[in-house]
Amino acid sequence: MTASTGGVDTEAHKAAGGSWLTVIIAFAANLAVAIAKTIAAGMTGSAALVAEAAHSWADAGNEVFLLIAERKSSRPADAKHPLGFGREAYVWSMFAAFGIFTVGSAVSIWHGFQSLFSHESNDSNYLVGYIVLAISFVLEGFSFLQSVRQARGRAAELRQPVLRYVLKGSNPTLRAVFAEDAAALIGLVIAFLAMFLHQITGIAAFDAIGSILVGILLGIVAIVLIDRNRRYLVGENVTPRIRDMILRALLEDEDIVEVTYLHVEFVGSGKVYVVAAVDLVGDAKESQLAVRLRTVERHLEENPMVQEVVLTPSAPGEKPLVPLTAD
Repeated sequence: MTASTGGVDTEAHKAAGGSWLTVIIAFAANLAVAIAKTIAAGMTGSAALVAEAAHSWADAGNEVFLLIAERKSSRPADAKHPLGFGREAYVWSMFAAFGIFTVGSAVSIWHGFQSLFSHESNDSNYLVGYIVLAISFVLEGFSFLQSVRQARGRAAELRQPVLRYVLKGSNPTLRAVFAEDAAALIGLVIAFLAMFLHQITGIAAFDAIGSILVGILLGIVAIVLIDRNRRYLVGENVTPRIRDMILRALLEDEDIVEVTYLHVEFVGSGKVYVVAAVDLVGDAKESQLAVRLRTVERHLEENPMVQEVVLTPSAPGEKPLVPLTAD
């Protein structure tokens, strides 16, 4: 099986190391940016910068949840958890998404409306704000490029578009960092435009509206991440391409003649649970059938991507499955 699922196999090997590096870079960038934005927000009084500061503090806190997700989900399977702990990654990633929604989105929208209806004067130090936004853009951009680099490599191995891999793939940590960094860059552009419009028009409402828009952006990102994690916790089937790879791997086993049923679902980042009905070579006696099936299962489970395989004999007359793609 290892030979025929090379791309997915590589994904399973690389997932932990690449995700750890991506999260650590994102945490360092967000922490530095959060401190800078907080200082700038205090100096300028900009509502948009306050929203951006809340955004970055939320992101920095969320990276801690993502690091916990990576650590807990990588534990090996045991007697009580035969399918491993892979789905813990989706639980902690969902906590991170809730953090974006509550700390980032809600605070930004609330502060924006508060500033919108406030009659206090706001003499912003625009230069400080612009400098901090520029530095933040560089740091957030560096973190975003790391997540793009990781996603591009995995997507190429699976022959998928990068955005599809990030949104639909099984790696919740990469998806969270990618989405957070993309939202951060867009948020910085919004904050810049809000401050600029405030500066040239003297209308403070532009700054407040910028804060509200940043909050709405974060709310959308949080809802998307929560939904993706929910889907994987409930049980998400693999993509047709990965299912086809698994089917080919089964058919390439010398003991399997045909496969009549196949169910594959993710049980963690880059980890799948496989249930299949197969027809074995020859006519094995009932006492030997279970032994032969278990031997094939162990062979298939040598692939790091496969958490567990359960094989049963095909019923007579069942239609065999055929690979969907050409070699």
